[in-house]
Amino acid sequence: MTFEQQIKEIVGDKGLITDPQDMQGYLSEWRDKYTGKARLVALPKTTDEVSAIVRLCAQTETPIVPQGGNTSLVGGSIPFDSGNEVILSLRRMNAVRDVDVKGGTLTIDAGCILADLQTLADDHGFMFPLRIGSEGSCQIGGNISTNAGGVQVLHYGNTRDQVLGLEVVLPDGEIWDGLTNLRKNNTGYDLKQLFIGGEGTLGVITAAVVKIYPKPKYQQVALVAIPDVEAAINFLGLARQLSGDQVTAIELIPRIAIDLVVKNVPNFSDPMPQKYDWHILVELSSSVTENLSTLLEEILEQGFEKEIVLDAIIPASDAQQQKLWSLREEISGAQKPEGGSIKHDISVPIARIADFIQQADAALQKIIPGFRPVTFGHIGDGNLHYNPLQPEGMDKQAFLNNWETVSRTVHDIAHSMRGSMSAEHGIGRMKKNDLPLYKSEIEIDLMHRIKDALDPQNIMNPGKLLPDRK
Repeated sequence: MTFEQQIKEIVGDKGLITDPQDMQGYLSEWRDKYTGKARLVALPKTTDEVSAIVRLCAQTETPIVPQGGNTSLVGGSIPFDSGNEVILSLRRMNAVRDVDVKGGTLTIDAGCILADLQTLADDHGFMFPLRIGSEGSCQIGGNISTNAGGVQVLHYGNTRDQVLGLEVVLPDGEIWDGLTNLRKNNTGYDLKQLFIGGEGTLGVITAAVVKIYPKPKYQQVALVAIPDVEAAINFLGLARQLSGDQVTAIELIPRIAIDLVVKNVPNFSDPMPQKYDWHILVELSSSVTENLSTLLEEILEQGFEKEIVLDAIIPASDAQQQKLWSLREEISGAQKPEGGSIKHDISVPIARIADFIQQADAALQKIIPGFRPVTFGHIGDGNLHYNPLQPEGMDKQAFLNNWETVSRTVHDIAHSMRGSMSAEHGIGRMKKNDLPLYKSEIEIDLMHRIKDALDPQNIMNPGKLLPDRK
């Protein structure tokens, strides 16, 4: 019996794709930066099927690429060109195993779509606070494997902070049942943390227990024009102080981002009657403060007095609030029609955000005069999406030829401020060999030791996350 036949025996006809044409959607990511080839795509329905597939791959030393919604921005879910890797897609594993409203948890399969989990929590009067642009297609297993961030990290933390327990298929096919819903469990190493952010290099996450939170009764957002980036940081401090820390999100938005969305996304108009260079989108949430718009007005009034607010819009309806959030969510896609964009996902201490932007802009103007900086993101946790856009009229490929120089410059500046070159997108294929520039030798060595201990055959997502050995 061939390898393919053995896989078919495990997953059935609906769980196997071998036709190259049918595999195309699994072989490239949405930006088309990374493409690859695969021996086959396996789509198991149960944890036992995952275990059987992994056990077979271990016996035959066949490398595995675990894949969720395939929304990675660093090539972590894409195979290489050898064609000998098996893509293990979790999309058919989308069962809800348990909803515990008393304990405030969901137990779900790894293939559940994030937006569906948000709806599930909402149906029970709760919320799941992970909010990211790809939530309509990304899967919770992938979110956990990459420790996804999003717009509410300021208040609720990263994905890592939402996970209580995991079920994982290890590289030899053994199943680790760590699906605990305990919030206190001080019995040794917290093993789940090895797999959160591990990008599928240590095992396949097949299920998880995640926290859900009482749904806030009231929410209010405002789009605020500010004189400069430093004012955004000052506004955050003011808003948290005056609201009793009811700020659940705060996003930095430059003028160019609004212009690009209005230009390139249908049915968008400029929300600000007057043009300003910098804006913040701020959200307050509460179950006790009913009139958040009044509270927001008080914050804005003090902001005007302190000269950190120039103008503001407070939407009067939920639909208008969602329109402002849609403006923020469309920024990434609105850049694509403009040509080449060299995207960065950095974090720096919050107090250094303005310094970083100033230094990075100045450095890149020397490398690519006339480049357009599209800098936006989650300033409440120090995470910026710093996206240099090609100058108008410049050849796209000529611009992209500067990718390595530009990225090294940006990452060096973030590192000089004790920041990170990857705040929430992960490492994948794109950044793995840059890690030794920004992590100590002992950190890299410890990562390799863990990998060697759990996956001595190196079959779990090989060539991702970990830098090549010297």
